[in-house]
Amino acid sequence: MKKEFYSNGKLLITGEYVVLDGAKALALPTRFGQSLIVEETNGDVIHWQSFDSDGSIWFEANIPFDSIIRKERIDLSQNIKNTLIEILHEAYNTNSDFITKSKGYKITTQLTFPKNWGLGTSSTLINNIAQWVNIDAYNLLKNSFGGSGYDVACASSNSPIIYQLIDEKPTVTSVNFYPDFSKNLYFVYLNQKQNSKNAIAEYFRNRGDIFKAISKIDKITDKVATTKNLQEFAKEIELHEIELSNLLSMSTIQETLFSDFDGVVKSLGAWGGDFIMAISNNNPKKYFEEKGYPIVLEYEKMIL
Repeated sequence: MKKEFYSNGKLLITGEYVVLDGAKALALPTRFGQSLIVEETNGDVIHWQSFDSDGSIWFEANIPFDSIIRKERIDLSQNIKNTLIEILHEAYNTNSDFITKSKGYKITTQLTFPKNWGLGTSSTLINNIAQWVNIDAYNLLKNSFGGSGYDVACASSNSPIIYQLIDEKPTVTSVNFYPDFSKNLYFVYLNQKQNSKNAIAEYFRNRGDIFKAISKIDKITDKVATTKNLQEFAKEIELHEIELSNLLSMSTIQETLFSDFDGVVKSLGAWGGDFIMAISNNNPKKYFEEKGYPIVLEYEKMIL
């Protein structure tokens, strides 16, 4: 018997970093995501294959049930396998039926976006496993990867959301964020990874005045999610960048790479990595191509 599960990718428009401390965040599920196909086999083992969007296998392993039960760590060079065992072990701790009532599995995952795009390879996996094992995805995330959980919320949402941790519990509110000016919003892949640990460390060092920042970000998020006016949207996005720049003690991505851009550029997620959002009156593809960033997606091609 074959079972198939699917989860959406994500982009965090407002609230990066501060969402960890309870700030409101506007998050958008993407048209891209990841599927997980489960077939029952024998041998008390999971044969796991993960495919990238181009059809290539980027991970393959045999994982004995016993390794999952004991949370066995393979040598450190097999980091992906160790992480997967840890996730499956935490799932087993919550609901052991998928191990105790089975003889084995063939599991296949398929990304519909290139793995290095950073749209949620881990969060879609977490949500898919939680659906399969019939457990709470937020708890599985908390016990394995950690994080705010906004990405897991996007994984199971088919509309834009406001995400917030209230008393450390996730609160998800669907919002009607389909602005007429979406044609002026573009997503640009930077093809580089930002070491977010330094930024996060700086963020936590500044937590003494975090509550003032959260209050400001909450107001910005509310305006960004509801405005029908492009100029107001752009203004609030600029204010958001300034607020986070001060909090993280980092220059904005526009100051660093795109100071001559005729429009507004905003980091999405960890500053300096993966995708940015560009707000422009005209299609900016040529501008970014000349800067060395050829992957520019229109809003309707990226967002669900």
